[in-house]
Amino acid sequence: MTKNSLWTILGVILAVVIAWWLVSVLFSVLWFIAKLAIVLVVAVVVFFLLRGLFRSGDR
Repeated sequence: MTKNSLWTILGVILAVVIAWWLVSVLFSVLWFIAKLAIVLVVAVVVFFLLRGLFRSGDR
């Protein structure tokens, strides 16, 4: 095994490790954004439900 092929193998391993880490971070960020969007939708629905309940109780 030559020194050049050893560096190639180490480069491939390093590239896979970095790609694995980047994909993990990307999916974590995307999951956080998805959860944030779901929470926002649920909060808007609950807000309008509560507003409707309190409005009908005043009359």
